[in-house]
Amino acid sequence: MKDNQEELFPIVDELGNVIDAATRGECHNGSKLLHPVVHLHVFNSQGEHFLQRRPDWKDIQPGKWDTSVGGHVDFGEHVEQALRREAKEELGIEDFQAERIGQYVFESDREKELVFVYKTIYDGDIHPSEELDGGRFWPKEDIEGHFGHGVFTPNFEHEYRRMGF
Repeated sequence: MKDNQEELFPIVDELGNVIDAATRGECHNGSKLLHPVVHLHVFNSQGEHFLQRRPDWKDIQPGKWDTSVGGHVDFGEHVEQALRREAKEELGIEDFQAERIGQYVFESDREKELVFVYKTIYDGDIHPSEELDGGRFWPKEDIEGHFGHGVFTPNFEHEYRRMGF
């Protein structure tokens, strides 16, 4: 598998207003075009945090553990639609209540994203798709014990601290 570099993303201002469009390739080539993404943090009722493992073929942070669900908002799509689409595509979950907990701008050496962050408590079945290299629930102490060791994406570590999980 490989990411579709021609996939069209909205370009937004820091409030999330769409001002243009660009391809995935243009957004990830160091241009720093601000584009929206959604993150859903899935917790079970025991307080464990489900994390996905990014497959080795991904163009950004391959092989690292990351947010439960994360994906780009497609051009013409609303943030909440993207959140539900990504949760279904990546984990096979549809029946959940998402709570919006924040938004922020994340910038790396290759891209700049407007991140819309949500969380949910979910005890149903989770079926990671072929888009992922699996996933599992992590106790809080295991997550925090692996910080700074290259296990997680830098974005996940930043967001975990920022959102106070």
